[in-house]
Amino acid sequence: MHYLLRDIPIGRNIQSIRIKKNMTQSDVIAKIQLLGSTMSRSTLANIEVGRRNIKVSDLKALKIIFNVDYSDFFEE
Repeated sequence: MHYLLRDIPIGRNIQSIRIKKNMTQSDVIAKIQLLGSTMSRSTLANIEVGRRNIKVSDLKALKIIFNVDYSDFFEE
């Protein structure tokens, strides 16, 4: 059986982008909070390992911080 819907590892993609940008979780949190987010470092860590979903507004902020396209977050 083939499934039409598959989960995309957004959290892992966020982590991969963060590491490629040579940023720590604390670096990202400092920048995202300047953009108005209330995200904590532990929340980011939980998003990266897939234990927590990300808000659209925070994904938008990460796009700005990392200077990437949205498609980068959705790579399989």
